[in-house]
Amino acid sequence: MKKYRVIYRAVWMENLQYAAQIAAGYISYFIFIFVLAKLWSAMYEVPGERISGYTREQMIWYVMMTEMIWFAAGSATVTREVSEDIRSGNIAYLLNKPYHYTLYILTKYTGEWSVRLPMYAGFAAALGVAIVGALPGFCIQSLVLALPCFCLGITIHAVYKLCISLLSFWIEDSNPFQWLYDKAILVVGTLFPIEIFPAGLQSVIKLTPIYTVCYGPAKLIVDFRMEKYIEIVLAQAVYLAAGCGLMFLMYAKGAKKLYVNGG
Repeated sequence: MKKYRVIYRAVWMENLQYAAQIAAGYISYFIFIFVLAKLWSAMYEVPGERISGYTREQMIWYVMMTEMIWFAAGSATVTREVSEDIRSGNIAYLLNKPYHYTLYILTKYTGEWSVRLPMYAGFAAALGVAIVGALPGFCIQSLVLALPCFCLGITIHAVYKLCISLLSFWIEDSNPFQWLYDKAILVVGTLFPIEIFPAGLQSVIKLTPIYTVCYGPAKLIVDFRMEKYIEIVLAQAVYLAAGCGLMFLMYAKGAKKLYVNGG
């Protein structure tokens, strides 16, 4: 584990040096939130009205939380870097390193988002209060309990993105699959909470990792309930375990394919 701590610390410190560059992303985040806040405000015609169980304040804060995760989780490390390593053949060199390649990538990625997430969280909190006001019913205890869910959600996102990138062992370009996954995450659970969709579709969505990446953590912030918290944590544990199992299996088969073909 020591080698992974060293990798994490090096990447974390490197990203701290580019904090100003990361903060430049606040402009895009502000534009997204400003437009979405105006759209949702227009949909709530009556004060106190609820849409799919959300008040206007809850809905806007929900979108702010999911977009915060989306911006913080954005990285080329688990997408382009992995695909490029495989396509260029650089993976053959990395196989001989004293660490597992997939864990190295995940550690690098964690070092990146652990800098971005607090930065976007602080900006989101200030922007939310300025646009819509304080979140009704919010308490610090729910934030403390929800924080691990945010970390788990981003990690699950990274694991499945990495699995898609590992398809490059067998196909020329995994980018179309990355695009499909990103759009599914963005539309289902990020721009719109799951409750917006028909009941039958909600059941299907809950059987996918989408439920655990953005929707779950944001839902705990805007409407914390202990039974929901337990449900989301259990779902995250299942999808993280399944994703890691799939990731290790794909990597092992891909590495074997390299050895069989002579690297």
